[in-house]
Amino acid sequence: MLKEFSVLSKKLLLPIAIIFFLSGCAWWKSKDMPKSNPETLYQKGYDNYQKGRYEKAVESFQRLKDEYPLSDLAIRAELGIADSRFSMKEYGYAETAYNDFVNLHPANENLPYVMHQIGMCHYNRLLTIDRDQTETWKALSEFEKLIARFPSSKFSFLAEKNVRECKRRIAEHDYYIGEIYFKMKKYKAAMRRFDNIVKNYSHLGLDYKVSFIIEETKKQLAKNEEKPKGKENSKEK
Repeated sequence: MLKEFSVLSKKLLLPIAIIFFLSGCAWWKSKDMPKSNPETLYQKGYDNYQKGRYEKAVESFQRLKDEYPLSDLAIRAELGIADSRFSMKEYGYAETAYNDFVNLHPANENLPYVMHQIGMCHYNRLLTIDRDQTETWKALSEFEKLIARFPSSKFSFLAEKNVRECKRRIAEHDYYIGEIYFKMKKYKAAMRRFDNIVKNYSHLGLDYKVSFIIEETKKQLAKNEEKPKGKENSKEK
């Protein structure tokens, strides 16, 4: 009986010993394993970004920020996160990250680039001229702020082209609305739109067609003035 118990004990102790051995190895391994340093994390994030693995890049940059907030590379990691979000076309998240960078580092040398990217977050969400132009106005505002603050920056030079495009879209939108009013015979409302284009958005490629429709609108307004008052369009604005 004792002999059988001894044999059974050895059979039971063997797997238990193996379990402790393996768990012990894992414990020592995790204890002795060195933490990634800021340089390694940044390089990993950078490599992932260059290879188009943007989510992985965000993970590395975020880990760098969390584990080494005082490292000089933590600032670069903030930009890395914003750029990764931008490259993933997550423009809302990217805009928030870029704005956070501006607020946290108002004197950083990368500020012109960051301000340009904020504008691009809106610019890449522009809608067609028959739709709401809120994003166009926001993009225009951001680009103009950049140009005013850093007029000599290469990013201001890039922004100037986008400012022109934003203004052209706003003018096209005004023309589109004005044309709708014209077809509805609301000539005064149409004229206000066309006059606004002439006043604020000249030399953007719309001058000829705007001048033509203004002349047509004036003719229609003159005809309305010649009509008896009782026959005037009561819905005219």
